[in-house]
Order: sequence, then C-alpha cells, then structure tokens
Amino acid sequence: MSNDEKRGCAAFIGLGTMGREMAVHLLTAGYAVRGFDVNAEAVSGLAGHGLVACSSPADAARGADIAITMLPDTPHVESVVYGENGLLASPPDGRLVVDMSTISPVAVRRMHADLAQVGVALIDAPVSGGPVGARNAALSIMAGGDAEAFARAEPYFRAMGTTITHVGAAGAGQAVKLCNQLVCAINLQAICEALALGRASGVDLDQLRTVLLGGSASSWMLDRLGPAMIAGDASAGFRIDLMLKDLRLVQEQAQALAVPLPGTALVTSQYVEAKAHGEGANGNQALFRVYDRMTNRAPDA
Repeated sequence: MSNDEKRGCAAFIGLGTMGREMAVHLLTAGYAVRGFDVNAEAVSGLAGHGLVACSSPADAARGADIAITMLPDTPHVESVVYGENGLLASPPDGRLVVDMSTISPVAVRRMHADLAQVGVALIDAPVSGGPVGARNAALSIMAGGDAEAFARAEPYFRAMGTTITHVGAAGAGQAVKLCNQLVCAINLQAICEALALGRASGVDLDQLRTVLLGGSASSWMLDRLGPAMIAGDASAGFRIDLMLKDLRLVQEQAQALAVPLPGTALVTSQYVEAKAHGEGANGNQALFRVYDRMTNRAPDA
C-alpha cells in the first residue's frame, strides 16, 4: 500500500516489547505510524518497517489522527501527557489519545478531564495477551471512554487485537484490566501450589498438567506457562516486575473502594518474594521458584 493510500496516521509512543509489535501491525494494516520512545534504538529498529522516527511525543503527534501510548506505569503516561512536548499542549490533529498501558484508573479519569478541557478525547484501552498476543495481533482490548471516541479508535484496535470491547466510561478499561490481572495472578499461584503438591507426592508433572488441562482446572496459564514452570525456564515474557506493578494498582483500587482482596494480598507477597530473590526481570512463570525455595527443591536464584 503506497503512502497515498494510507488509511490514517497514528503516533505511537512507547515501542518496547509490546508496543513494537503493535506498531508493526498498524503499519502492516496500512496505517502511517510516527513513533517515539526514550530508547532511540527502539525507534530506529522499526525504520525498515516504514515507521517515521520522531524526537518527542509532540513531534510524533504532529499530523497524526490518533496518538497511542504503550508505557510501563502511570508516571510515564502522565509525563507524556503533561510534560514538556507532551500531548496536552501538543495533541494529535485528530484530537484523540488512546492509552493502552496498564495504569491507575484514578489517573486516567484525571487525564480524561484535563484533555477534554482542550477538546481532546482520551480512551483508556489496556490489553491482555502479553507479548505473544501482541506478536500475533490477538490482544484482548478493553476500552473505557466516550462512545464516539471509541468508535474512532476501533479500526486501529482491529489491527492489533481480536477481542475489542467498550466497557464503559473513562477508567473502566483500567478497572477491567485490573480484574483480569487479579485472576491471572491467583490462577498462577494455584498452578504453583498444584505442581508443588504433585511433585512432593511423586507425580509426574507433565502428566499432571495434561490431566488438569482436560478438566475443569484447565486455564490459559496452565496451558501456556505450565511447561516452562515444570522445566524451570524463567525466561521473560510478561515479567514479574510488571505483574507486581499491576497488583499494586489492584490493591490501590481495592483500598480506595474498601473491597477486601485477601487472595490478591497473598499472591502479591509471593511476587514480592520473587523480586527480592532477583526474579523481577524473569517471566511470570518464575513464581513457581518461590515454591522451589519454600520446599527446598532448588537453590536461590
């Protein structure tokens, strides 16, 4: 597709593990993409795909119909919105900003209100599916914000995901994502406990996993991460550090709303233990190594 036939122009800010794949899918779908990342190599690495390298969020937004952010945490998104050369002062021409990070719902609502004051719509659209989902354009996208703005953003979402749902007003996307992460973390903890008990009972863990996948205990986590847990492969996909950040956001939201989450508190303490043993940069499946340490099955990582 030639430049004259481009479907639209997106500014993409945050070209890390997830953002890189998402930007490539937009390019493949025929969108022009103007990219910015604090890591210049992340930007230059996409030049061969047709991405236009930009020097700041404001530069990326220049001439764009939509600005998309995919960043690690709330302060990073706030910096892109409020900082020097940020999107509040220099929004995209299409007056539409979409944040696809996982951040605080409270911060989302504040940014939504501030951007609305200058005529810019904000959609919070966090994703589930991890690096594999990003690579395969198979992300689940849960979006909060105004219906009209969601409709304008939806064609871009279709290039990156397969399950796209407008879940409510500003901040609702983040609330749904936090619920998702709560379920994922506690599910992973349950798998760790089953494997630890099965191992102590002398059961073959590969066979145990196969049996569990065939019944009501089956889950995405058991299917995708179970083999790595059993093999002791802690290589990074979705990192321990990122899940710990998400669980912090879950607990902040729960405390603000006076919702007790004892299971979340327990699994958070285990993620903290993993980080304390140097596992922060490892993949989520490294949570099983907490059980290795508790049962004296392996030396400290």
